[in-house]
Amino acid sequence: MDIFNYHRRQSSVVHIGNTPLGGMYPVRLQTMGNVSTMDTGAAVRQSIRMIEAGAEYIRFTAQGEREARNLGEIKKRLVEQGYNTPVVADIHFNPAAADVAARNIDKVRINPGNYVDRVKTFNLIEYTDEEYTAEIEKIRERLVPFLDICKEHQTAVRIGVNHGSLSDRIMSRYGDTPEGMVASCMEFLRICREVNFPDVVISIKASNTVTMVKTVRLLAETMEKEGMSYPLHLGVTEAGDGEDGRIKSAVGIGALLVDGIGDTIRVSLSEDPEAEIPVARKIVEYISERKEGPTVTGTAISGYQHTAMQKRVSRKTGNTGGNQVPIVISDRRNGNFEFDPLCRPDYLYIGKEDPENLPDTFRLLVDAHFWKPLPNAYPFFIASEISEIQQYDAPLKFIRFTNSDLTEETIKILAGTPEIVVILSTHNKNGIGAQRAAFQKLAAAGCDVPVILHRDYKEKDIESLQVKAGINFGTLLLDGLGDGIMLNNEECEPRLSDSCMFGILQATRSRISKTEYISCPGCGRTLYDLQSTIARIKAATSHLKGLKIGIMGCIVNGPGEMADADYGYVGSGKGKINLYKGKECILKNIPEEEAVTRLIQLIKDNGDWEKR
Repeated sequence: MDIFNYHRRQSSVVHIGNTPLGGMYPVRLQTMGNVSTMDTGAAVRQSIRMIEAGAEYIRFTAQGEREARNLGEIKKRLVEQGYNTPVVADIHFNPAAADVAARNIDKVRINPGNYVDRVKTFNLIEYTDEEYTAEIEKIRERLVPFLDICKEHQTAVRIGVNHGSLSDRIMSRYGDTPEGMVASCMEFLRICREVNFPDVVISIKASNTVTMVKTVRLLAETMEKEGMSYPLHLGVTEAGDGEDGRIKSAVGIGALLVDGIGDTIRVSLSEDPEAEIPVARKIVEYISERKEGPTVTGTAISGYQHTAMQKRVSRKTGNTGGNQVPIVISDRRNGNFEFDPLCRPDYLYIGKEDPENLPDTFRLLVDAHFWKPLPNAYPFFIASEISEIQQYDAPLKFIRFTNSDLTEETIKILAGTPEIVVILSTHNKNGIGAQRAAFQKLAAAGCDVPVILHRDYKEKDIESLQVKAGINFGTLLLDGLGDGIMLNNEECEPRLSDSCMFGILQATRSRISKTEYISCPGCGRTLYDLQSTIARIKAATSHLKGLKIGIMGCIVNGPGEMADADYGYVGSGKGKINLYKGKECILKNIPEEEAVTRLIQLIKDNGDWEKR
């Protein structure tokens, strides 16, 4: 794979109703309804809203055969009203429901973690090779008849692996790992190939963007080795809502689309389903600009593995580099010095401003020719000023480069001047490729200078900024590149840019600065008011920096996806909630009206209520 330039992965074509997927077809947009599948009228009305927003596939949960059958009625009514968008069933725990759905609609999603395997227990069970083979045979015995039904009715299949619902069998052999997720998927894919069933789409999702991106890259590599080219559905599960949900989705989905991986996407927001489509469209449209960017010439160093996503080793320079958390530099040349206390930057770039005019509580970056030797002020150079850099007596010196500025001569200076920090900038449409090429140059020369990623934007729409910055910075941070970020958006208040930067670092698990919410988008299985509950929990707990709280609609993915959460709030029935501490269910069937209060008390009882 060319990590510097866009080349779309060539996948096979899957026929889904009247909307084929993969091959040279555009990246398709989809979403999922959250009303009851048995409420036909509500499902049809919501379907129309999703379709008119731009959804090319619409999905509903089918808990049982009754719901699966009613999906056929929903599709029929949509067709009667002139809507031919393919309808998809989402199946968990119930192969019989999958069989029924396959006879009635266009595509069926099944989850390898619970299609045949029992509900996960988190118990480690030892399997001999013979026992493991026998388990695979059980899958084959149940899956092949289902695929035969799909062949007969020209129904496509999505094999949808979720990090949170790997079977105990997979967990026992592989652990909670990307390798385990890939193994779970490949077991099903090999059976599909054996019986010559081609209309298969794959998704392999997680709420942790690092896990999600690493796993999909590994899956694409594994399929290629086995001669498979099935199309890929991308998504970050339980991304949340608002800014967090948009940034997290842009980071995870964008990092894969940037490399040409992905044929359809779903942005999973804890909001109304139609709100997901504009975000998804912005992600896809922004990636398409990379195709039009100039070709970047770059050479990966020997032994470089794109799937490894290993953190670049940089030297410690002040509070940058080494094992320190990435820094945030806020561009404040406009003279605006209002701050969000939860998103306080590490440095302010003030340009030509006199640093003596500002309090010494801030670390300041000042254009070199206007710099004064103050304890909190550091000179900021541009590439053409590198010959002057030794003339300045400062403990830290920041210099801005682009990839083309990194010549052999300049890299020697960077390597031999321990107080330098590089601001790596780009205005290239293929900026990710250019910045990757710069890191490869530094690696080839053995130069371990700390590098801050920099971008300028002119976005009036804050959602567009979240999407574009999430893709640009997030991709490189997930690659393991960058010791900090610097974002300037001329069209919005600097504190909004600051919030975006901290959100990207949080989404990439690079720097935790606030409470982490792992919240699902909800579906027909959710039997409580998810959106208002998320708002109430956030209002009560947003001061708990670093605490992870899972807010899940039901038990399908709940206990698993929030396995690394500190606390969990999971729907257990109509108006009933289970509360978790880690993986352990502490309180069961709490009435919904009491559950948030009881969650807060649980956090307090365990000594986690104080701000970290």
